[in-house]
Amino acid sequence: MGITYMDAKKLFRMDTRRTTYLIGLSPEGYVGHVYYGRRLKSEGNSYLLRMDERPFTPSVLEREKASFLDFFPTEYPAGGVGDYRESCLDVRCESGSIGCELQFEDYRILRGKPGLPGLPASFGQEGEVETLELVCRDALLNLKVTLSYSVFADTDIITRSVQVENCGEQHLKLEKVYSACLDMDNRDLEMLTLVGSWARERHIQRGGLRFGKQTVSSVKGESSHQEHPFLALVTPEATQETGEVYAMNFVYSGNFMAQAELTQFGQVRMTMGIHSDQFCWNLRPGESFQAPEAVLTYSAEGLGLMTRNFHDFYRGHLIRSPHQYAKRPVLINNWEATYFDFDSEKLLEIAREAKKAGIEMLVMDDGWFGKRNLDDSSLGDWTVNEEKFTSGLLDLVEKVNEIGLQFGIWFEPEMISPDSDLYRAHPDWAIRIAGRTPSQSRAQYVLDLSRKEVVDYAYGCVADILHSAPIAYVKWDMNRQLCDIGSACLGRESQGELMHRYMLGVYEMQERLVTEFPELLLENCSGGGARFDPGMLYYSPQIWCSDNVDAMERLRIQEGTALIYPLSTMGAHVGDCPNHIVGRNTPFDTRAHVAMAGTFGYELDITKIAEEERAKIPAQVEEYHRYQPLMQRGDYYRLASWSDRKPYDCWEVAAKDGSEALVTFVQVLAEPNMHSRAVFLRGLQEDAEYALEGTENVYGGDELMYCGYLVPSKQGDFVSRLYHFVRVR
Repeated sequence: MGITYMDAKKLFRMDTRRTTYLIGLSPEGYVGHVYYGRRLKSEGNSYLLRMDERPFTPSVLEREKASFLDFFPTEYPAGGVGDYRESCLDVRCESGSIGCELQFEDYRILRGKPGLPGLPASFGQEGEVETLELVCRDALLNLKVTLSYSVFADTDIITRSVQVENCGEQHLKLEKVYSACLDMDNRDLEMLTLVGSWARERHIQRGGLRFGKQTVSSVKGESSHQEHPFLALVTPEATQETGEVYAMNFVYSGNFMAQAELTQFGQVRMTMGIHSDQFCWNLRPGESFQAPEAVLTYSAEGLGLMTRNFHDFYRGHLIRSPHQYAKRPVLINNWEATYFDFDSEKLLEIAREAKKAGIEMLVMDDGWFGKRNLDDSSLGDWTVNEEKFTSGLLDLVEKVNEIGLQFGIWFEPEMISPDSDLYRAHPDWAIRIAGRTPSQSRAQYVLDLSRKEVVDYAYGCVADILHSAPIAYVKWDMNRQLCDIGSACLGRESQGELMHRYMLGVYEMQERLVTEFPELLLENCSGGGARFDPGMLYYSPQIWCSDNVDAMERLRIQEGTALIYPLSTMGAHVGDCPNHIVGRNTPFDTRAHVAMAGTFGYELDITKIAEEERAKIPAQVEEYHRYQPLMQRGDYYRLASWSDRKPYDCWEVAAKDGSEALVTFVQVLAEPNMHSRAVFLRGLQEDAEYALEGTENVYGGDELMYCGYLVPSKQGDFVSRLYHFVRVR
């Protein structure tokens, strides 16, 4: 496993445990994509580049160069010179023309993996990862483009990133810089994406490719409410366990483009990167631009293996938090309990009841600062509201700690209210187009984080609060999209840099936060799940999955999220009923079972719920902590999906050594005159025996996987059960 170069064949080979990736060079030095798929036993050859077919390479037939470039399976295509498919790099020179032609110059093979300055990126020790750097150059522009491939052999992951360096004397403009491209022949491939909206994020969508370009993207300055920086191409027979899957995920939290293009010759081009809309980066002589990282995986064993590849990779090579595998506190958040109507005594009342129930942390949400009694003021004025907290924040935190709970707090550091002291002092700190009245959303504007003084101020406000009291947890929120894209600081030639510079500002703030407060438990949030992406996971081990905590809605949301991301990253709470968004009533046990598939907590007024429900909380907390290590480290299997029009939903987490498995079954809709349902477990040892916890029943591992376990039929909608199987011999 690892990276090799075969000079006689002009062929680069990258191997993981189950996959092989081949890159070949044409006689002129064009870098071609040869193969990505099952691990090859043979050495490999470059015949798949079809250079012996018309229109031949330009060295053989110069007159057909454009035809060649428009067919050649290019590893990183540049625009303007004859490849009319989607380009990855568009460069405008001083004359005003767009054109770039990249040819191979050199390569390096490194043990380990360099970081990406200013950007979130995967990491690994020298024995875990190797990196191939292909150096290409446009001779006319004297532009150097370095294609980086990092091979994580044990997780079947290859990451890709690109650095563009201006080695010439012209002032160049980068109008598009994607991070990855994958060309392949079409085999009736289907496109699988995650789509949705606020309160219904990341629903799974799948459909056949058509000729032309099919895209998921965001130009909102955030990554993932409506569409998601993820794309998979799957063969028609692909299921959880069968078929082939090619998948990409983008380690970035802002504007993105993920696209599959079916071309005239039956080829598919798969691309991913920063969206080119409202992007234009000045590249002056001597300057370089670093594109974010894309994560690639291939599975010949269906979507389930793709999922487990991503899960293992993100747990082992992206999330840095010390809380990754530690016991995480069960928290109660006061948002749906009180909204803005709270003070010290109300929070202490919730804390006292929460402590009795075994809950371990109180999180104070929006409304504690400035004059914030509704969502129409005070963002940017991060000082404690003295009318609500007459004795100050430290007094409140100490009293919560005396009760026996840790304390957490909500911030929205990236925003500014028009009705705030900060805006009155610095109206130019808001993103806006000069002369135009900016659009408000949730009665707020967005701070211009492309400016150092704004980043320093916003971060300083957060740090000052955290230094003022023993705060163990921060929920970092971002509640609106970006528009009116203009900066008072950037010049006319640089306004196209604002969206990316904004994200760099966010990343700088969060890097400073986790560096200065290394033990802090950080949970990212963006109006619910609008920034649930790998970029955020680099800074926080968990992200608020959705503002919708209705258990039935969460089934689809969490299924789509878990398709890529580990369960331990999904912020999930037991909500109030009727649910505040959809008005549905679901059993308290079901709400808990669904929330246990994430970072368990409560989002309700514990002082007002029924005594019968309050009495169940201690057992739920104990149950969550008992299963939490399995949820954090185990393998996830999707056994059945309500999204597939089944009346039930079912998933499993199995220990990697096959010692135990937890199955969650949710009967969404009861059906009349139905018998028990068989669910087929995965990840067990065939020759072992497993006891079902709470019963005297013992089953063979092969029985549970191949014969199935029978879930008894039960009356009632929205009812759920947990089944814990433990290996006994």
